[in-house]
Amino acid sequence: MLAIHAAGLGKRYRLGQKAGYRTLREALRKPFAMLRRSVDDPAAFLWALEDVSFDVRPGEVVGIIGRNGAGKSTLLKILSRITDPTRGRAEMRGRVASLLEVGTGFHPELTGRENIYLSGAVLGMRRNEIVRYFDAIVAFSEVERFLDTQVKYYSSGMFTRLAFAVAAHLQPEILIVDEVLAVGDASFQRKCLNKMEDVGREGRTVLFVSHNMPAVTRLCPRTVLLDKGRVLQDGPSHDVVSAYLSSGLGTTAARAWPEPAERPGNEIVRLVSVRVMQDGKNREAVDIRRPVAIEVEFEVLAGGHVLVPNLHFTTDEGVDAFVAAEIDSPWHRKPRPAGRHTAVAWIPGNFLAEGTYLVGVAISTLDPVRVHLHERDAVALQVIDSFEGDSARGDYGGPFPGVVRPMLRWGGPPETKNV
Repeated sequence: MLAIHAAGLGKRYRLGQKAGYRTLREALRKPFAMLRRSVDDPAAFLWALEDVSFDVRPGEVVGIIGRNGAGKSTLLKILSRITDPTRGRAEMRGRVASLLEVGTGFHPELTGRENIYLSGAVLGMRRNEIVRYFDAIVAFSEVERFLDTQVKYYSSGMFTRLAFAVAAHLQPEILIVDEVLAVGDASFQRKCLNKMEDVGREGRTVLFVSHNMPAVTRLCPRTVLLDKGRVLQDGPSHDVVSAYLSSGLGTTAARAWPEPAERPGNEIVRLVSVRVMQDGKNREAVDIRRPVAIEVEFEVLAGGHVLVPNLHFTTDEGVDAFVAAEIDSPWHRKPRPAGRHTAVAWIPGNFLAEGTYLVGVAISTLDPVRVHLHERDAVALQVIDSFEGDSARGDYGGPFPGVVRPMLRWGGPPETKNV
């Protein structure tokens, strides 16, 4: 038996509709004008979804990803019964709790307390069942002081905390969560992700839409990629996220400048290409446990200079992680002749933290100090952590802060190299 069965879902919206007052003549004429337009002009319509089909088994936790406008929110609204599909069908088996946007399912004139009971009743729960989870909902939402205040006076953060607490705690068989979690602060988002992990472990079905790839890969063994209203890929999250990033819909892990005049640099040296490599392949999403190489190809136009390639790693939040310079290659302190050169920097496994890194590439000379080129954000990579207990997180499944995540050696004296 399936928890969710989507077959040939399509959703069409009419373009060009205007709000506002119309005269009686306009009101009488408009239906016929729109009918003529729909027949004569197919461009009058926009298909937000086209022929979307997939199945979800009970207990699966599935991510839905894609850039803005891909159809993610439209799909969730159809599955949540907020809107009907233009064609196709969606079957849901079990109680469904949805958190798609701030305010969904809450009555603004009712208090927080009253809305908890209302939401439970909508899910088909008895009052004694709601009472059983009431204290946990209030504690999670952290809005106890405002519990008897009408929710129309809540801030967006308060609203979101209470709405998520209700949706996650009232034991739905299917939990649907959109990017609305971005409304909350960082600590709340971590709390929500931990709760969704608990929901998944309890055997309930979760659909999770997010632009946060580490959160998707952490929560969801399986991911569906949407683009332009269609399913582009459906499979293991690591593979689908990698496809998303490599497709040009996300970040890029390879850059090249084939035209010599357009290459970053000057009369001394110019950048030719940069690639992120793992296991001999160009990869956008990399396994945290295995070494990663940043391969930099450049052309020396004027020989005789001691050139030092260096890499600048920054998180997607703009935090400088570290800078690494080439100091142990055969060219260390030696002038390079004119021609093509390749520098490869190896990042050990279990060193980078989970998340997205932007990598800037620079080439400098040190005597005197001169930066010949600096291509900021040349490439990007997505680091995916492991939940098999063999990464630095061990058996811990919760949030892990920091810009690096080294697996340190514990116990005994430090290892030293023989001299």
